[in-house]
Amino acid sequence: MENLNRREFAGLVPALLTIAGALAGTAEGQATGGSTAATGAATARPAKELTSGVFKPTPGKGMVGGHESHSFLNGMLTAGNIRLEMHESVQQPGAPHEAVGTHKHSEIWLMQRGTATLFLNGAEHTMEAGDVGLCCAGDEHWIANKSNAEIAYFVVTVGPPE
Repeated sequence: MENLNRREFAGLVPALLTIAGALAGTAEGQATGGSTAATGAATARPAKELTSGVFKPTPGKGMVGGHESHSFLNGMLTAGNIRLEMHESVQQPGAPHEAVGTHKHSEIWLMQRGTATLFLNGAEHTMEAGDVGLCCAGDEHWIANKSNAEIAYFVVTVGPPE
Protein backbone atom coordinates (compact mmCIF):
# COMPACT_ATOMS: atom_id res chain seq x y z
CA MET A 1 0.00 0.00 0.00
CA GLU A 2 1.33 3.44 -0.85
CA ASN A 3 0.74 6.60 1.24
CA LEU A 4 -2.41 6.44 3.31
CA ASN A 5 -4.34 9.68 3.60
CA ARG A 6 -6.33 10.82 6.63
CA ARG A 7 -9.67 9.88 5.07
CA GLU A 8 -8.49 6.32 4.39
CA PHE A 9 -7.07 6.08 7.92
CA ALA A 10 -10.35 7.38 9.39
CA GLY A 11 -12.08 4.46 7.68
CA LEU A 12 -9.79 2.08 9.59
CA VAL A 13 -10.25 3.70 13.03
CA PRO A 14 -13.43 1.74 14.02
CA ALA A 15 -11.63 -1.57 13.45
CA LEU A 16 -8.54 -0.34 15.31
CA LEU A 17 -10.68 0.78 18.25
CA THR A 18 -12.41 -2.60 18.38
CA ILE A 19 -9.02 -4.31 18.61
CA ALA A 20 -7.73 -1.80 21.14
CA GLY A 21 -10.89 -2.12 23.25
CA ALA A 22 -10.32 -5.85 23.49
CA LEU A 23 -6.75 -5.18 24.60
CA ALA A 24 -7.68 -2.50 27.14
CA GLY A 25 -9.02 -5.11 29.56
CA THR A 26 -5.54 -6.61 29.88
CA ALA A 27 -3.85 -3.29 30.57
CA GLU A 28 -4.63 -3.13 34.30
CA GLY A 29 -2.87 -6.43 34.92
CA GLN A 30 0.27 -5.46 33.06
CA ALA A 31 2.47 -2.39 33.47
CA THR A 32 1.79 -0.61 36.74
CA GLY A 33 4.15 2.34 36.43
CA GLY A 34 2.80 5.34 34.54
CA SER A 35 6.22 6.82 33.98
CA THR A 36 8.20 7.98 31.03
CA ALA A 37 11.43 6.20 30.26
CA ALA A 38 13.31 9.45 29.79
CA THR A 39 12.49 11.07 33.13
CA GLY A 40 10.90 8.42 35.31
CA ALA A 41 8.30 11.05 36.22
CA ALA A 42 4.61 10.25 36.42
CA THR A 43 2.77 11.09 33.22
CA ALA A 44 -0.33 13.16 33.87
CA ARG A 45 -2.91 13.17 31.07
CA PRO A 46 -5.87 15.53 30.79
CA ALA A 47 -9.20 14.05 31.87
CA LYS A 48 -11.14 15.75 29.07
CA GLU A 49 -14.24 13.74 28.11
CA LEU A 50 -14.32 12.89 24.43
CA THR A 51 -17.52 13.06 22.44
CA SER A 52 -18.32 11.86 18.95
CA GLY A 53 -17.19 14.24 16.24
CA VAL A 54 -14.50 15.19 13.79
CA PHE A 55 -11.05 16.03 15.08
CA LYS A 56 -8.57 18.21 13.20
CA PRO A 57 -4.84 17.98 13.91
CA THR A 58 -3.37 20.56 16.25
CA PRO A 59 -0.39 22.56 15.04
CA GLY A 60 2.88 20.88 15.92
CA LYS A 61 5.88 22.53 17.53
CA GLY A 62 7.86 22.06 14.34
CA MET A 63 10.64 19.59 13.81
CA VAL A 64 12.52 19.00 17.09
CA GLY A 65 15.45 16.57 17.05
CA GLY A 66 14.22 15.11 13.78
CA HIS A 67 10.71 14.45 15.16
CA GLU A 68 7.38 16.25 14.73
CA SER A 69 3.95 15.33 16.07
CA HIS A 70 0.38 16.56 15.54
CA SER A 71 -2.28 15.55 18.07
CA PHE A 72 -5.82 14.78 16.91
CA LEU A 73 -7.50 13.87 20.19
CA ASN A 74 -6.69 13.04 23.79
CA GLY A 75 -9.18 12.34 26.56
CA MET A 76 -11.49 9.90 28.27
CA LEU A 77 -14.21 7.97 26.48
CA THR A 78 -17.69 8.53 27.91
CA ALA A 79 -17.49 5.19 29.74
CA GLY A 80 -15.00 7.04 31.95
CA ASN A 81 -12.40 4.29 32.35
CA ILE A 82 -10.62 4.29 28.99
CA ARG A 83 -8.32 7.01 27.71
CA LEU A 84 -8.04 7.45 23.94
CA GLU A 85 -5.29 9.43 22.25
CA MET A 86 -4.32 9.77 18.60
CA HIS A 87 -1.47 11.62 16.93
CA GLU A 88 0.49 11.66 13.72
CA SER A 89 4.29 11.51 13.95
CA VAL A 90 6.98 12.31 11.39
CA GLN A 91 10.65 11.33 11.73
CA GLN A 92 13.49 12.53 9.54
CA PRO A 93 16.28 10.22 8.31
CA GLY A 94 18.97 9.80 10.95
CA ALA A 95 16.74 11.01 13.80
CA PRO A 96 17.38 9.10 17.04
CA HIS A 97 14.68 6.61 18.00
CA GLU A 98 12.18 7.60 20.64
CA ALA A 99 12.97 6.68 24.23
CA VAL A 100 12.37 3.06 25.21
CA GLY A 101 9.08 3.02 27.08
CA THR A 102 6.35 0.94 28.66
CA HIS A 103 2.79 2.08 29.37
CA LYS A 104 -0.47 0.94 30.92
CA HIS A 105 -2.14 1.60 27.56
CA SER A 106 -1.84 -0.32 24.29
CA GLU A 107 -0.57 1.41 21.14
CA ILE A 108 -1.42 0.84 17.49
CA TRP A 109 0.86 2.29 14.79
CA LEU A 110 -0.21 2.67 11.16
CA MET A 111 2.63 3.49 8.76
CA GLN A 112 1.70 6.13 6.20
CA ARG A 113 5.02 6.36 4.36
CA GLY A 114 8.58 5.17 4.65
CA THR A 115 10.18 2.25 6.46
CA ALA A 116 10.56 2.10 10.24
CA THR A 117 12.02 -0.21 12.84
CA LEU A 118 9.53 -1.10 15.58
CA PHE A 119 11.30 -2.50 18.66
CA LEU A 120 9.07 -4.72 20.83
CA ASN A 121 10.39 -6.54 23.89
CA GLY A 122 13.92 -6.97 22.55
CA ALA A 123 13.02 -7.79 18.94
CA GLU A 124 13.18 -5.42 15.97
CA HIS A 125 10.43 -5.52 13.33
CA THR A 126 10.33 -3.72 9.97
CA MET A 127 7.22 -1.64 9.24
CA GLU A 128 6.48 -0.27 5.76
CA ALA A 129 3.72 1.99 4.42
CA GLY A 130 0.36 0.32 5.04
CA ASP A 131 1.61 -1.93 7.87
CA VAL A 132 0.02 -1.88 11.32
CA GLY A 133 2.10 -2.44 14.46
CA LEU A 134 0.62 -3.34 17.83
CA CYS A 135 2.21 -2.87 21.24
CA CYS A 136 0.21 -4.32 24.13
CA ALA A 137 0.22 -2.63 27.52
CA GLY A 138 3.42 -3.27 29.43
CA ASP A 139 5.54 -4.12 26.38
CA GLU A 140 8.89 -2.36 26.06
CA HIS A 141 9.01 -0.47 22.75
CA TRP A 142 10.35 2.28 20.49
CA ILE A 143 10.05 3.23 16.82
CA ALA A 144 12.76 4.67 14.57
CA ASN A 145 13.29 5.77 10.98
CA LYS A 146 15.13 2.96 9.19
CA SER A 147 15.27 4.63 5.78
CA ASN A 148 16.95 7.49 3.94
CA ALA A 149 13.62 9.32 3.59
CA GLU A 150 11.10 10.87 5.97
CA ILE A 151 8.65 8.46 7.63
CA ALA A 152 5.14 9.23 8.89
CA TYR A 153 2.76 7.16 10.98
CA PHE A 154 -0.43 7.48 13.01
CA VAL A 155 -0.47 6.32 16.65
CA VAL A 156 -3.69 5.36 18.48
CA THR A 157 -3.41 4.65 22.21
CA VAL A 158 -6.18 3.04 24.24
CA GLY A 159 -6.14 2.08 27.88
CA PRO A 160 -6.58 3.19 31.45
CA PRO A 161 -5.64 6.72 32.51
CA GLU A 162 -1.95 7.02 33.44
